[in-house]
Amino acid sequence: MRSLFWRILASFWLAIALVAGLSILLGHMLNQDAWILSRHPGLNNLAEEWTQRYETQGEDAAQDLLQQRKRQYHVDVQVLNESGDPVVRGTFPRRAAAFEARQHESHEGRLPWRRLTAEYTSEKTGDTYLLIYRIALPELDAWHRSSLLWPLSALAIALVVLTLFSLLVTLSITRPLSRLRGAVHDLGQATYQQNSLARLADRRDEFGVLATDFNRMGARLQSLIGSQRQLLRDVSHELRSPLARLRIALALAERATPEAREKLWPRLTLECDRLEALISEILVLARVDADNASAEDIDLNILLRTLQKDAQLGAPDQEVQLHADPALTLKGWPHMIERALDNLLRNALRFTPPSQPIEMRAQREGERIVISVRDHGPGVDAEHLQKLGEPFYRAPGQTAQGHGLGLAIARRAAERHGGSLTLANHPDGGFIATLDLPLQPGIAAHP
Repeated sequence: MRSLFWRILASFWLAIALVAGLSILLGHMLNQDAWILSRHPGLNNLAEEWTQRYETQGEDAAQDLLQQRKRQYHVDVQVLNESGDPVVRGTFPRRAAAFEARQHESHEGRLPWRRLTAEYTSEKTGDTYLLIYRIALPELDAWHRSSLLWPLSALAIALVVLTLFSLLVTLSITRPLSRLRGAVHDLGQATYQQNSLARLADRRDEFGVLATDFNRMGARLQSLIGSQRQLLRDVSHELRSPLARLRIALALAERATPEAREKLWPRLTLECDRLEALISEILVLARVDADNASAEDIDLNILLRTLQKDAQLGAPDQEVQLHADPALTLKGWPHMIERALDNLLRNALRFTPPSQPIEMRAQREGERIVISVRDHGPGVDAEHLQKLGEPFYRAPGQTAQGHGLGLAIARRAAERHGGSLTLANHPDGGFIATLDLPLQPGIAAHP
């Protein structure tokens, strides 16, 4: 992964290295004596070269070297030993030395040269020599003008490099942020397109990961908004029928005789009960998504035995078999799991003949718990299996029973726990509904 962290870190390190190098360079420039001794072509290696020639070729050869440097670079040189006596004649005239002494004593005016000193110890003999350099000011000024070209060029190059790196780092941060800001705006206006961040999601850094997560969030929000709109349409459609029947029954009751009116009251009561049951299931479905209570430990063995007893109490002639591993516990919301399994059991009771049992199984598989409810009914045609679990959807042959919300509530409860609900026809006949739940809510949710 080309991490943005490492790019920013590398840019800062480069900036620090360039600033440090420039600081060292400027420091040498500000220390004029050291800068001239190390950089001036007439001085930078003169002490070593003179010492070698003096020790190998004698005084005349050493004096010739000093004369040569004076002619070429306008540099006068004196060489003194440790006692302060001249080693060779040198190139600095006595009159100039006397003039320098008078100027130094009287502090009058400015000397027409610059005086520099440097010590050098011979590696061969161990003798130490003091070299006194005097450079004419016009020569020194001309050299300064030419010598500043390199540090100024280095400074300019460093500034260009830093500017380019700063620009690249800035663009690598601001451009993705601008795209994300546009995506957030589109999401707020309900005009978000899932492919708007496709190129950004292809990046292999933190912004790519963020764009991928944002795409998932946007797709999820769009799905929720679409589901909410569809739910509102379905609710309005489902409520219209019982309300229409109530209006008809009330209109008939207004015109009916007292005897006929008494016969209409049970019909009105039945429609009210159906309307109340429908509203209750709609509220349960809404609470599954809106419940913000904290998850708690659920003892599934106790919950499953309670549901088994309740199912057999409501249908004494129907056998409900329970096969569960011992000590099954998970973290979640007990009322959601109970309502989901109760709906699955009610659905199985509705379609299972009294002579056939309902099989309920629960077992742990790794970090997940799988609960299944199987009936021995007619099953569901394959083309309708994919739509089962959608709010208010009822397969053909089931339109007279229920409102099509039981399986939707069970599926929403499973998804709220990070699990899934699988609906299928059993290979040996009948229908089987399987809840696959993680031990901790929100872990490894199935798409």
